[in-house]
Amino acid sequence: MSQPEPTPPTPLPQRPPRHALQERVSAAILEAAARTLASHGEQASMNDVAVAAGVARATVYRYFPNRKALLEALAGVAVSDATSRLAAARLDEVEVNEGVSRAVRALVEVGEYLLVVTRERVRPDPEQFEQGINRPLCRLFERGRASGALRDDVPSSWLTESLVGLIGSVLPATTLGKEDTIAAISSMFLDGVRGSPRASGSTGALSTPGLDDARSAFLSS
Repeated sequence: MSQPEPTPPTPLPQRPPRHALQERVSAAILEAAARTLASHGEQASMNDVAVAAGVARATVYRYFPNRKALLEALAGVAVSDATSRLAAARLDEVEVNEGVSRAVRALVEVGEYLLVVTRERVRPDPEQFEQGINRPLCRLFERGRASGALRDDVPSSWLTESLVGLIGSVLPATTLGKEDTIAAISSMFLDGVRGSPRASGSTGALSTPGLDDARSAFLSS
């Protein structure tokens, strides 16, 4: 007489791979850090970041042993996000003024990560910044200088630094919505770097609700 087949044991629920869990925790800490540091600046502590992330302070220190390491990680996220957004903006395929507006949109949408990095003066990885941000912006500005759309007495590298710095200065001060902020920053930047405005038929600054408020915020920052 044959014996009945043994019933296989009920499989235990699968735990996520440890590295996947670590990545989620790290991402949650960085998101909370960007939000907290953007709101409170230098006054925000590692403990504040832990509270915002919903983890113990020891957990934050396990992933990021000090504030410098945390800021460097935020810079990495900011540059990576900006790189993806600038690539998706296809700056090489549009005319220069439109390209500037698309570049501004891409950087503004990085949001709190960019705000924290610029405010804290964190220097991202040079190669990562060069490949992902500096090169596409410089190509855009070189094209503008060659066509006369942009002034040709300022190096493209300076224009890149100026645009990133302008965005970092305006974002924490403006009360405009995202679309008005993008239009205002684009207009302020182009007003300063536009080549031969009368010859190109430019009418000056864009007419944007709240533009004067944004300009005042930038000048007083």
